[in-house]
Amino acid sequence: MDFNSESVKKVISKYKFRDVAIEELQKVSRLHPDMKLISGIYTSSDSFQKDLLKLVGNIPVRYQGCAYNLPILLWLLDSFPFTPPICFLRPTSSMLIREGKHVDSKGRIHLPGLHNWDHPKSSVNGLLAEMIAKFEEEPPLGTKSSAQGDDPNNLLAYVSNLTINEGGNQLDQEVKISVIGGGDLGIAAVLSIMAKGCVDKLVLIDMPEISTKGGTMDLEIFSLPRVEVSKDLSASAGSKVVVITANAWSDEQSYLSLVQTNVDMYRGIIPRLAQLSPKAVLLIASQPVDIMTHVAWRQSHLLPTQVIGMGCNLDSERLSHIINISLVANSTGKQAWVIGELSENKVALWGNMGPGTDQLQAFTPVSNSTKPLMDRALEMLKGRGQRSWSVGLSVADIIHSIVADKKKIHSVTTLAEGWGGIGSKVFLSLPCILGENGSTRLPGVSLGSEDEMKLRESVACQQPL
Repeated sequence: MDFNSESVKKVISKYKFRDVAIEELQKVSRLHPDMKLISGIYTSSDSFQKDLLKLVGNIPVRYQGCAYNLPILLWLLDSFPFTPPICFLRPTSSMLIREGKHVDSKGRIHLPGLHNWDHPKSSVNGLLAEMIAKFEEEPPLGTKSSAQGDDPNNLLAYVSNLTINEGGNQLDQEVKISVIGGGDLGIAAVLSIMAKGCVDKLVLIDMPEISTKGGTMDLEIFSLPRVEVSKDLSASAGSKVVVITANAWSDEQSYLSLVQTNVDMYRGIIPRLAQLSPKAVLLIASQPVDIMTHVAWRQSHLLPTQVIGMGCNLDSERLSHIINISLVANSTGKQAWVIGELSENKVALWGNMGPGTDQLQAFTPVSNSTKPLMDRALEMLKGRGQRSWSVGLSVADIIHSIVADKKKIHSVTTLAEGWGGIGSKVFLSLPCILGENGSTRLPGVSLGSEDEMKLRESVACQQPL
């Protein structure tokens, strides 16, 4: 490992802990003499560029009795070794990346040792040893097939992993859902999602430190098909939807303290979940759902369309059922919707979702003639609490719309900025079309003075966040 090249000396002179960094790199050189230290320009996801050092080389792994060299790259931040390297695979032109627990589609490596990095307990040599161990269990690279000279064994293994749709040539992709939190709501969500039958694999992450209740023992005992119980967030990698049910609540805390506890808990899990499943939709079921959805959006750095909360979906489905079945026996031809904050400030809308309806013009506020009907239905709704199993059913309903790309409208918590003249970044329950790409918010409508005031009060309650 060359520490004397001019480019390396120039860059390392700017490191905050230069001497400690050199000492750490010397330890790496003794165990991995073939690793090279070079300088380069690192470009972050937001296009910020910086001169940094990087380690490049191969790590030896054994798989099914054969030895392989996996090419890797480790970017060393200027606060190294007190911050972990940013690690990538470096596949050659003949290799393909196998996305999994520890590697995303871009080749970035995610390991517990990186997530829990704490120098001097943590070291690059220890990290490389962890990589070797994990990649021997689940190889992250494969060989691309070519038109000529293919190894028949490689081709057979490749074809055996493909699932072909009947009557077509497209490949089925496994639908994986992860539920974070092993309390009553987490268990209810798991059972409801599996009953809906819309997933191939469901992972329940039970982390006692982020939940006041642990309820996964029975799931492990009776081992439901297609359900995996884990305590490691990395098991959620590659999920289509990640449901957050975890709540770190205590009866001895004030409301503000409780919110802060959940915010702190999210700080430890949301960024990691977003890294493991960057294309997933995060569905927030933690309370208070409006605030926690906002927090998850900011901490995940995902698009607003990828972060939604349970919002008033359950209330909307119940209200529409009460009106259509109990009161007017479907004579209106309309569906009722509940929007706004999940509180007493809820606002009701009508929606006409018949065939040929323009969805962008489908919502209208409750008029004077229909207000008595809506008031009666809302009064009937008040006595119906939201138990874990009922919220779990609502979770499954939302997930089914996403994974099946149903383009169904739900009232879910979403970024409300720009809707109905709202000028701040707050999250409220609003009508959204849900599909495989997440949520598409429908345009705002003009509300009556009373409903307008309720909505403004909901906005004011969330400022400043």
